[in-house]
Amino acid sequence: MSGLAVIVPLALTLWVLNAILAWMDRLIAPLLAQYGLDIPGLGVVAVIMLILVIGALSRNLVGRMVVRGIDAVIVRIPVARAIYSAVKDLIGAFSLGKQGRSFREVVLVEYPRKGIFTVGFATNDLSARISSGPGRLVSVYFPHPPNPTSGVMVLVPREDVRVLDLSVEEGLKLTLSAGIVAPHELAERSRPGDLMP
Repeated sequence: MSGLAVIVPLALTLWVLNAILAWMDRLIAPLLAQYGLDIPGLGVVAVIMLILVIGALSRNLVGRMVVRGIDAVIVRIPVARAIYSAVKDLIGAFSLGKQGRSFREVVLVEYPRKGIFTVGFATNDLSARISSGPGRLVSVYFPHPPNPTSGVMVLVPREDVRVLDLSVEEGLKLTLSAGIVAPHELAERSRPGDLMP
């Protein structure tokens, strides 16, 4: 099961990338054949250029309007809406420095039991109305290396969350390298304040 947990996400990623590259190759090859050119693997360059062009267009006013239009069409399709919004939110969470739904702070939590500490990422600050339960909860995401999109989300009482003096990028390096790329020491932030802006 541990082997499958590593292989399946990796295989799916490679399969999707291979399908995209093959599609781009099939699209471009006939155009180049007209000029007597046969360049295998041009799909890689085309995909990179496509990503860069779409990224650049999405930053200006017209591009943002087009992206919103595409979003509006996709969210009206029942099954596509669920997949598209979940993937978009997940990708947004791993976009460093992006406002919105993303990792807020690198935190240290006693998990999975008392006395064992796990580094995670605070994603939201919640209030709970549960009898004899904590009033404030923090949703903490613990990514599983090497695939950060697989992990576990735990709701932790606010007072049990220790905010570390690490950037989100440093926290990702620490967790996804399984502790190999680590700072010299883990220091708690002297004045953590609120987890959420």
